[in-house]
Amino acid sequence: MDQTTSTAPTPALAIPRWELIAIAAGLMALNALAIDIMLPGLQEIGASLGVADENARQYVITAYITGFGLAQLFFGPISDRFGRRTPLLVGLFVYVGAAAVCVFVPSFAGLLAMRFIQGLGAASTRVIAMSVVRDVYGGRAMAEVMSLVFMVFMIVPVIAPGIGQVIMLFSEWHMIFVFMTVVSLAITLWVLFRLPETLHDEFRRPFTARVIADGFRIVLTNRPAICYTIALTAIFGALFGFINSSQQIYVGIYDVGAMFPVYFAAVAGLMAVSSFLNSRLVGRFGMRRLAHGALLGFTAVTAFAFVLTLFGSMPLWAFVTIFALAMVQFSWIGANFNALAMEPLGHVAGTASSVQGFLQTVGGGLIGATIGQAFDGTVMPMAAGYFFAAAFALVMVLIAEKGRLFQSQNPPV
Repeated sequence: MDQTTSTAPTPALAIPRWELIAIAAGLMALNALAIDIMLPGLQEIGASLGVADENARQYVITAYITGFGLAQLFFGPISDRFGRRTPLLVGLFVYVGAAAVCVFVPSFAGLLAMRFIQGLGAASTRVIAMSVVRDVYGGRAMAEVMSLVFMVFMIVPVIAPGIGQVIMLFSEWHMIFVFMTVVSLAITLWVLFRLPETLHDEFRRPFTARVIADGFRIVLTNRPAICYTIALTAIFGALFGFINSSQQIYVGIYDVGAMFPVYFAAVAGLMAVSSFLNSRLVGRFGMRRLAHGALLGFTAVTAFAFVLTLFGSMPLWAFVTIFALAMVQFSWIGANFNALAMEPLGHVAGTASSVQGFLQTVGGGLIGATIGQAFDGTVMPMAAGYFFAAAFALVMVLIAEKGRLFQSQNPPV
């Protein structure tokens, strides 16, 4: 059985389990919304703000991801000292304010600056959503809850590009940020009035340089936790690479036009279904068995895709089928790797979430930006990025588990 090594007590939860899952999913979904709803509008944003380089439009995504990654280092230790609610609400108001200002920015540089600030605020949502779940659950129970969170979270990539496309059909790109502002304000109010404090008093940590450094040391020196974090960073990098270049691939290579959101949503919908299946199966089979099997499958599928691109162009049906298979397995990898990385660190959950989120977001963002900027009018850069990221992740998991996959519990550290 996957066991929790932390002795952190479980706080009494003042709201129903389903509402905690919904709030956590809503918080994490704000990040998907800030990325995916932008995709149909990138071309018009570039044209409106005088961006000549087609690949430079991707910086609208990269600027957000960079701010999102950097600020996570701070929100974790802050939330371990002052609790989850106050830092979360501060971050949410920053997110809402930056989204609102984006409606009025007159230049591409100004838009990138606001997107960076929006990412800074959004960092609180990722760090604290993970911390709240870890405050309340551990082991397989956490993996089950995280799978349900990911399932709801994945609904956003299903509908967000379609919403963005509808907005672009009836208005222009500024209205995307109006919509984002309204949705994020609604979630902020939900958190304000309904989310209780989940950090147990005895696990509040002083906000001093020595204590913060000690927390970082605990996280960075726990072999299974850091190895699973780095593995997931590589997988997230592949995903970010796909997000960065998806509009260019679907519209530029395959000429799907206004059907782009449909193709994007189909893959995201399968990921949501996969997350739900994981939540049903993880209690029976365990995190490692499901995650390790998914990673091996992910590696095999992406290797096949990479080999295909070496021999010529890939037809649309093959591209959609192969990458849908890969991303279905991503759902099992993401939820379970997150739970495995957090499992031994419940007593420093905020700091652990911040370090892991920083590495996954910044590292994954840099990998994704590299894959996106390598776009050359073919799918080969993305296929190569997926395969090499999967292979590297597999190496890190083997190090975490001392070469033994599919074990039911942690080997000795």
